[in-house]
Amino acid sequence: MVEKRGISYWLTHVGLSSGVLVLFFPLWLAFVASTVTNQEVIHPPMPLWPGDQFFVNYGRALIEGDSGQTSASVARMLLNTVTVAIGIAVGKIVISFTSAFAIVYFRFPARKFFFWLIFLTLMLPVEVRILPTYEVVASFGMLNTYSGLIFPLIASATATFLFRQFFMTVPDEIVEAARIDGARPMRFFIDILIPISRTNIAALFLIMFIYGWNQFLWPLLMTTDPSMNTIIMGVEQMIGGQDDVTPWPVVMAASMMAMLPPIIVVVSMQKLFIRGLTDSDK
Repeated sequence: MVEKRGISYWLTHVGLSSGVLVLFFPLWLAFVASTVTNQEVIHPPMPLWPGDQFFVNYGRALIEGDSGQTSASVARMLLNTVTVAIGIAVGKIVISFTSAFAIVYFRFPARKFFFWLIFLTLMLPVEVRILPTYEVVASFGMLNTYSGLIFPLIASATATFLFRQFFMTVPDEIVEAARIDGARPMRFFIDILIPISRTNIAALFLIMFIYGWNQFLWPLLMTTDPSMNTIIMGVEQMIGGQDDVTPWPVVMAASMMAMLPPIIVVVSMQKLFIRGLTDSDK
């Protein structure tokens, strides 16, 4: 049987294809700009096909950076950003997982009050908390350190809420069976709760990794040493001021490399991410 495809079918595909092209075209231009000379970029029309400066521009960005604006190479900034993003993601998951475990499975007084107290922190934007947080971090001598970049950002009311909601769906029979078998709280936590939560952990890890990767304001306040710059800061600092000539091919090369780790993480974890979001509703 041949399926009849009306005009709405083709209009839908034309619309979707047009949307993909609109989203992809700026990325293509950025990639092309990273493979040509600076003169070809600043004097329009810019080429629409890659040039022959790929290895020159990417090598300069990866190894040297732009000495006129920042002494940190893209390789160093990528290392900093990966370290910070993984640290924030792992820290948020550990803190949130254990907090939700305590709130759901320990019958202590005012546990609901403490949960909603944690949840209320969502109402406070980062800008409201950033100055007092900076004062605390500076007083501990944690400026220009990985710990200063990571620890203030590892608390997460969102992740605590999501883990709590998932734990509340765990059947009471599993909890009772573990208790009858003599499993103490930490044994139940390690042997039962963590394994059944692995897809949720993977989904939240992906979200928190992207959150940590995209941080700009906090690293901007926390770091004065160029060697501690993150890649998001570095790309912005490579763009020269009024009196400086911006090396656009190097900037675009750095931007392309800045996109690769998040893309790799998303592609490699997309199945776990989707399962984690769907399983949390069961």
